[in-house]
Amino acid sequence: MEKKNKKTIKKQLFADKCPECGSTNLIQDYDTGEVICGDCGLVLREQEMDKGPEWRAFTQEEKESRSRVGVPTSFSVHDKGLSTAISHVDRDAFGRKLPLSTRLQMWRLRKWQIRSRVHSSIDRNLAQAMAELDRLSDKVHVPSAVKERAAVIYRKALDKGLVRGRSIAAIAAAALYAACRATKTPRTLREIAEASLVDKKDVARCYRLLLRELDVKMPIADPLVYVSKIAEKTGISGKTQGLAIKILREAKRRGAAAGKDPMGLAAAALYIACLKNNEKKTQKDIAEAAGVTEVTVRNRYKTLKRQLGLEIPD
Repeated sequence: MEKKNKKTIKKQLFADKCPECGSTNLIQDYDTGEVICGDCGLVLREQEMDKGPEWRAFTQEEKESRSRVGVPTSFSVHDKGLSTAISHVDRDAFGRKLPLSTRLQMWRLRKWQIRSRVHSSIDRNLAQAMAELDRLSDKVHVPSAVKERAAVIYRKALDKGLVRGRSIAAIAAAALYAACRATKTPRTLREIAEASLVDKKDVARCYRLLLRELDVKMPIADPLVYVSKIAEKTGISGKTQGLAIKILREAKRRGAAAGKDPMGLAAAALYIACLKNNEKKTQKDIAEAAGVTEVTVRNRYKTLKRQLGLEIPD
């Protein structure tokens, strides 16, 4: 009977709730090595092993410098960050300068290490494409998650043999645009084409190829995403932005936005909101910020005014 009670107590001690009050609010105190119930104060376990690091860090910089692991694996690095790199510091563990013969040996090892990382044509292609993606991402200011998505799309295209005979820069730009569309990041094809120094037609052709061959389903571009971007460039107030978003939502509900360019619709909605709130912004200002023509803004403005029945002061 005693053995049975001991087993029951042991099971209760290693359970996820307190055996005394049934609470799941268990607190682990690493200083004393105890697991305590936060409600009734019962000590469930003692002499717990501390599974954390043996060093302390008070800032993020300290934490990163003391960490003993390498960088996380990433699709935006050609070898996914799994290969090693030989440091250029020609000193030993004690800080003493290495002798000349050892330095020459390390130089040769470093050279062959770099060569071994990009030994095949696929690796060389990936190294060039990932460098281009990195440059593009910095230039159009997209977050790292979007860059990772673009790298995955490019790798799929490479596996399917879509890059052969085509420009690496054009496929990389198309992959980045596809990643922006998939994550609803407001970047236009023109912006990415200008940053990549590849003709817009080539990027568009490669983008259509990726959609067709990789069977990628793209969400329909939402004009709401572009409102804040245009407003930021033209200095339009938050109140006017809110009104423009309301106009676009109403247009979407009535089907007035179907089949229209999202950037042009966002620009027209902002222009209408500016007129209603007496903010002095011309069609030219908004069109330049949106990257569309004044004619497009004017046509979308007329469509929204007619279909939504808006009364706009002259």
